[in-house]
Amino acid sequence: MKQFDFHGTAKHVMSIALLCLPTFFSAMQQWIIQKYMIFCASESCDCFCCSVDLRSLVEQNRPHFIPPTSRMTNYVVFRFGNLESDYNVSNASLSGSDCCYMVVFQYGSIVLFNVPDHEVDRCLKIVEKHASGLLPEMRKDEYEVREMPTLNTWMQGGLDYIMLQYLNIDGIRTIGSVLGQSIALDYYVRQVDGMVAEFTDINRGMEKTGTFTMERKKLFQLVGKANSNLADVILKLGLFERSDIAWKDAKYAQIWEFLRDEFELTQRFASLDFKLKFVEHNIRFLQEILQNRKSDFLEWLIIILIGAEILISVYDIAHKSSITSL
Repeated sequence: MKQFDFHGTAKHVMSIALLCLPTFFSAMQQWIIQKYMIFCASESCDCFCCSVDLRSLVEQNRPHFIPPTSRMTNYVVFRFGNLESDYNVSNASLSGSDCCYMVVFQYGSIVLFNVPDHEVDRCLKIVEKHASGLLPEMRKDEYEVREMPTLNTWMQGGLDYIMLQYLNIDGIRTIGSVLGQSIALDYYVRQVDGMVAEFTDINRGMEKTGTFTMERKKLFQLVGKANSNLADVILKLGLFERSDIAWKDAKYAQIWEFLRDEFELTQRFASLDFKLKFVEHNIRFLQEILQNRKSDFLEWLIIILIGAEILISVYDIAHKSSITSL
């Protein structure tokens, strides 16, 4: 059995998962996969982008590019190592291969398979050249994939690992898609948690002082951030879209469904959506306060203008009366 560990990491701009060099046992092979996430961000504002230019990435690394087998266009797969071998065939087992595989997603996730620790930085730099920007924070996680040809069933799940009869390119694509979504979702959850904490502080301040001091511009920035986070999770990550490989083959659908349950993608999105609803509720409440302030200001402005008009009329009447008396 061959065992693979998947380590997951995240920087703020693209997410990456790596599979370290395999170690061999009598009947099992283990792969350690590290997934990293690096999200692109602008230091001048609160917004961020999670985008990798896949076209230019492929052009500069075409000898390592593995052509897609489905219509999915939001990721690409590269193979580094022995380019003479035929391991890029979608149904060929990778058992015994010393090649490294990298799956790069347009929304910023990267999954690396069979990559030794000293090669990780080189792989990251290949992608960083085609990302819009990087934040210094790096997060790391681990997941294990085991390959056992003698397994009675195609797939068997366990605590923090999945066991397959064999791992091939389609398996890498399927596993990578879930790992990439998972590490990216972590980033969006942290973003929304930050907004929840900010509104919590605002509410506590209002509780103590009875006043609200946020500027309209800041509130609109929070509105845009909340809306863009939800749109990115649904549209960019394709969190509710089953991969084409999983649609075509029940074996990979089984992997896809197991990993989504293992990483609790549906539950985590539900939690994210609940937090965003809390943020939206607070935004509507604060918008009403700002609108009432504006209405009060306009009412006082109208009163002042009416008062000024009355004073002018009184002055005009008095002035005419004085002229008439003369």
